[in-house]
Amino acid sequence: MTSESNRLYTDLAYLWPTMSPPEDYADEGAQLRSELRKRLGPGRARILELGTGGGHLLHHIADGFEATAVDLSEAMLAHSRRLNPGVTHHAGDMRTVRLGETFDAVLIHDAIDYMTTEDDLRAAFVTARAHLRPGGLLLAIPDDYVETFTTPRVWHETRRAKDAEVTFVEYSWDPDPNDTQVETVYVFFFEEDGELRVEVDRHVVGLFSISTWERLLTDSGFEPERVDYPHTDDGRPMYLWICTATT
Repeated sequence: MTSESNRLYTDLAYLWPTMSPPEDYADEGAQLRSELRKRLGPGRARILELGTGGGHLLHHIADGFEATAVDLSEAMLAHSRRLNPGVTHHAGDMRTVRLGETFDAVLIHDAIDYMTTEDDLRAAFVTARAHLRPGGLLLAIPDDYVETFTTPRVWHETRRAKDAEVTFVEYSWDPDPNDTQVETVYVFFFEEDGELRVEVDRHVVGLFSISTWERLLTDSGFEPERVDYPHTDDGRPMYLWICTATT
C-alpha cells in the first residue's frame, strides 16, 4: 500500500475517467454555458479554463466557443486532449502561467481549491485578470468555505473500470482550524481477479472565508458577484462567483 500526495494527477490519473466520468458534469456544464451565453452573447467567444484537469467540465461547455485549457498535470492534460480535440491545451500553473493572450472569460472550477494560502489565491486571481479583456468574466467555483466546511466529511462510491471494480473512500478533515488548509485522504480498493489492492492518496487544499474571497477578488481587479450553485452531493451550500474585470 502506497501513501503519497496528489497521486490522482500522476500514477493514479488513469482512474479519473472512472471516478468522475464526463457525464457527471453535464448539469454543471449546462449552467455555466448558460451563464456565459447570457453575459457574452452569441458568437464564438474566447474562453480559458485554468486547472482543467481531465477536461470533463469543459467538454460540456467548449462547443461554440474558442476554448483554451491549462493544467499543471501532463497526465490530466492527456485525458483532456483525447476528450476535447478542438481545444488548445497548455501545461502551466494557474498562479504563474502567462499565455500572452486575452480572453472573454476565464473559468476556474474546483482546481482553485489547491490554492492553500491567501498569496496563492490572489496569484490565481491575478493570472485570471491578466488574461481577460476589460469587462471580461471570471467564473470561479470552490468546493468549500470556512462557513460551509464540516469536519470530518466522508464520501464513498463504487465504480467499474473495465474488468475491475474500484471503490474509493474520500475523507476530508481539518487538522488545524487556525490555518487556511484542510486535508483530503483518498483510499482506493481495487478488486481484480480475486485479489484486493489498496492505494492511498493525500491532498492538501485551501479553505477561506467568503469575505476573504470577496476581498481578494476585488483587490485583483474584479467586481465579484456570488450566486447559488446547486451542484453538491450532500446538500451543503455552494456558490458560483461571477466576476467582471474592471478597467
